[in-house]
Amino acid sequence: MSTTIAPQFSAAPRVLPGRNLTLGLTLTYLCLVVLLPLSAAFLTASALSGEAFWRTVTAPRVLASYRLSFGAALLAAAVNSVFGGLVAWMLARYDFPGRRLVDALVDLPFALPTAVAGIALTSLYAPSGWLGGPLASLGVQVAFKPLGVVVALVFIGLPFVVRTVQPVLEDMASEYEEAASSLGASRAQIFIRVVFPAILPALLTGFALAFARAAGEYGSVIFIAGNMPMVSEIAPLLIVTKLEQYDYAGATAIAVVMLGTSFLLLLIINLLQAWVRRRSTGQP
Repeated sequence: MSTTIAPQFSAAPRVLPGRNLTLGLTLTYLCLVVLLPLSAAFLTASALSGEAFWRTVTAPRVLASYRLSFGAALLAAAVNSVFGGLVAWMLARYDFPGRRLVDALVDLPFALPTAVAGIALTSLYAPSGWLGGPLASLGVQVAFKPLGVVVALVFIGLPFVVRTVQPVLEDMASEYEEAASSLGASRAQIFIRVVFPAILPALLTGFALAFARAAGEYGSVIFIAGNMPMVSEIAPLLIVTKLEQYDYAGATAIAVVMLGTSFLLLLIINLLQAWVRRRSTGQP
């Protein structure tokens, strides 16, 4: 009679700590880095009475800065969604001389200090600049106008769209496009029916990231904006101005409104992105 000895397996060593410890460290880190500063902003703004808070955040100068900051951020994110998608398509689908250089230049706004970017853009688009001079002769002034704010936000937001769409295009097999072409589909139909639905979630993600970065941008905008109240003054600059005047409650009140508005817009974009993903995968 033979006996069979069951093999004994030892548990594989874990590289990371257990779930409970990892969850605790994660929540602690998020509380210290994210929730604690945000809570401090809300507590500082609560020093104002309800009437004073409303009067501060609805002043004509503040409302004008909101319109410029959020309007320019949305417009710049929309522009980057179109042209950033084209750049991602070129980098993912075509091999051309200088491709690696172009791929590296896309990340330049990440590495370039925002103040340096603002100074460079102002020098370029000023009425005496290389591009500003010819545009001024056509009656288009970019620097020291709201258009300059949009240009600066397009510059700093482009990498977010390219780097979210490019991996999706690289992973998407070209056989689907070839099959659609063999069935007689035109290039426009291939893009609308095959390519666009596949990259839409990534495109929405890039749009949201570009908008979030642009809405609170300060360094690259103050040089080219002109900072004229009611015309080209952004909300972050108004917050800094109030801080310089030691009006901490007023500054945090404007910051709280910006935070709430940004969170609401990002929530809408994320819900739309989730709906698009469910629809593309056929989930209810």
